[in-house]
Amino acid sequence: MSKTTKIFERLAIALEGIQKAIEKNGVRGENEVTINVNDSPSSDADAFVWTPSMGFRPVKQIQRVPLRLLQGISYQEEALITNTEHFAQGLAANNALLWGARGTGKSSLVKAVHADVSARYPLILVEVNREDLSSLTQLHYVLRQDERRFIVFCDDLAFEGGQSSYKSLKATLEGGIEGCPPNVIFYATSNRRHLLAREMVENEQSEAINPAEVVEEKVSLSDRFGLWLGFHPVDQDTYLLMIKGYADALGLAMENDARSALEKESLAWSITRGSRSGRVAWQFIIDAASKAKMPIDLSKL
Repeated sequence: MSKTTKIFERLAIALEGIQKAIEKNGVRGENEVTINVNDSPSSDADAFVWTPSMGFRPVKQIQRVPLRLLQGISYQEEALITNTEHFAQGLAANNALLWGARGTGKSSLVKAVHADVSARYPLILVEVNREDLSSLTQLHYVLRQDERRFIVFCDDLAFEGGQSSYKSLKATLEGGIEGCPPNVIFYATSNRRHLLAREMVENEQSEAINPAEVVEEKVSLSDRFGLWLGFHPVDQDTYLLMIKGYADALGLAMENDARSALEKESLAWSITRGSRSGRVAWQFIIDAASKAKMPIDLSKL
């Protein structure tokens, strides 16, 4: 038997083995996960991160600021708590889009509201990265088998040129024959009200036969969210309330003179950052606590 013949025989055996493996297990795409109804989130955590490759990864301690420390967003807080409580009670509730300026408390509010409502009702938070949105159908399939109620949360949701996954997101949220499972609600945060980049829409308009249809396509994605909550830059008084609330919670600069100096430093800090927001206030407090050699443990706030 020639050397070439032996090589072809080995290749044929290897191909036969691959074929049998495919027939037995199926083929998984790059963004797919083998679905098993027993792969539901375990019951020993109230928050998980979902990825198509790893399934549900429990989060033992969520990095979040307590609801009582969030300032300047009382309307948004009340609206989201009401919507979330209704959902947790099995009542009608809307998917929510929290949009607006960066650092204004959008994701902080979602996490704080989950902590507040889950203290009274069983409620699980599942975070999915925007890169994994194509796996929402698979995620919903698993969660549909579970009796508990879930908030599926996507932070910083936005789509750039060349991405078409927003079309599948539309169908998954509302419009497909299954839609969202009754025990799942979708919360997303974004710096953009309509989620799509302006240049993305303009490029599609320039190539479209009917440009108005492209605009309709853009708006129809945001329309899948029944609750829109806008977040805007805060004024100086609200910014200083944030500083005071964080300082009080940490026991930082409690004396009047020290508090006055802290506020002046915080205003100077906001000028160097070019904005006033909850994120800027928190970053200043971290810096001040570091200089005072004080540890920060969010779980104890």
